[in-house]
Amino acid sequence: MRWSDLLRMSAGSLKRRKLRAFLTILGVVIGTASIVVMISLGLGLQQSMYEQMELDGGTTGLTVTGKSGDGMMYSYSTDAGSEEESSKYITDDTIEEIKALEHVKSADPVLNFSALALKGKYEGYLQLYGMTLEAMESLNLELEPGGRLPDPDSPELELVFGNMVLVDFYEKGTGSGYWDTGELPDIDLQNDKLFVILDQDSYYQTQSTPEMGAEGGAEGGENTVRTPKKYVLGACGVIAGGPDTYNTNSYNVLCDIYKLKEYLQKEFRGRAIPGQPTTQSGKPYSQFVYSSASVQADDMENVEELAQTIRSLGYDVYTNVEYINGMKKTLGMVQAVLGGIGAVSLLVAAIGIANTMMMAIYERTKEIGVMKVIGCSLKNIRQLFLLEAAFIGFIGGVAGNVLSLIISAVINVLIPGESLWGTEGNISYIPIWLMLASMGFAVLVGMAAGYFPAVRAMKLSPLAAIRNE
Repeated sequence: MRWSDLLRMSAGSLKRRKLRAFLTILGVVIGTASIVVMISLGLGLQQSMYEQMELDGGTTGLTVTGKSGDGMMYSYSTDAGSEEESSKYITDDTIEEIKALEHVKSADPVLNFSALALKGKYEGYLQLYGMTLEAMESLNLELEPGGRLPDPDSPELELVFGNMVLVDFYEKGTGSGYWDTGELPDIDLQNDKLFVILDQDSYYQTQSTPEMGAEGGAEGGENTVRTPKKYVLGACGVIAGGPDTYNTNSYNVLCDIYKLKEYLQKEFRGRAIPGQPTTQSGKPYSQFVYSSASVQADDMENVEELAQTIRSLGYDVYTNVEYINGMKKTLGMVQAVLGGIGAVSLLVAAIGIANTMMMAIYERTKEIGVMKVIGCSLKNIRQLFLLEAAFIGFIGGVAGNVLSLIISAVINVLIPGESLWGTEGNISYIPIWLMLASMGFAVLVGMAAGYFPAVRAMKLSPLAAIRNE
């Protein structure tokens, strides 16, 4: 018997029993859609993670840290076997040393400094992150219309505010802020100028001793309190998003690192800059120390090798690849659990397919006997019933994928990804390979469920089948 005949007979058998076939296929549809939607939630989380990694330097990014100014160590390493702490400072020499290493595409210093901002009755703390223009461009920041990155040649320190900076501002008199009132301060970061104070210690000392003079010292007193300078600074850009849209730089304020360094050295001339190391006598360290170094490898395959090389130089290294590898294990478990939940529905559908095929054998006993008498081989009879089961699985798989796409679209509309993941990615993500795999799996389940009924049809006695009423 030709394959075309088997296909025609299989399709014809399903058409003759439309209601039973529909109900059986419906079970496969629900089972397939359950598996696809459940796995798509795990894939959505994974896709969101990859998008976040791109904002943090991509899979080729490395963060190199060393000793901080107060003698403590910055440590981001996820290597469980590494217990050695960073033993060196990140200086300009360090940057040049890293740039000279093999597989290094770029290496840029990063300086983190906390400052105080004042505007009218509001004040708040700013986490300043000084970076080179190239390093900021690699972050792929999405700015509000009219915004731009800081100009390194600007005479002033230009700032790029994170979209959630204002939630940390509060009223000086009451101490209440966004988390208390639910209302943002009346500050337009894009257009308003802020008073920014770098020397916070001196500022709070002058606030607690208002009777001191302009030079900060009491008349004839031995102790003096410096009056900190209030820098009038404005924004060149604001990161796109509202107060509830979180991303890596939502709370940060980015600026040109060399301009920030210039401001700090001017403000703290003759004194140690907060966070910078000092000698035993309390004098400033001979070299300027950065918080970290942002390094880009030439290829993801060389990231781990480069990380080990930098660690051997006495620095600590954190890589996105290490984070991704750790998250992949967790996400794999999540997807397995979600897929298992959906697979229960498909298992129930498989039982329905087996029941349908068994009923078909009992109803078509005489037909099977006639086929055997006229010379149809046992192999053809088995293929006939397996094809019917495969048809049920295929149609259910296709319809299940259509239903899963509809459910996925509804989920993504009702629950934006940024409300859970903090990024603009979708909660549910269905790639083409998942759709093809689910259809193939549905067909295999159908054929597996129809195998034993097909074997039973093969074993029927031709004469007994013909005499059956």
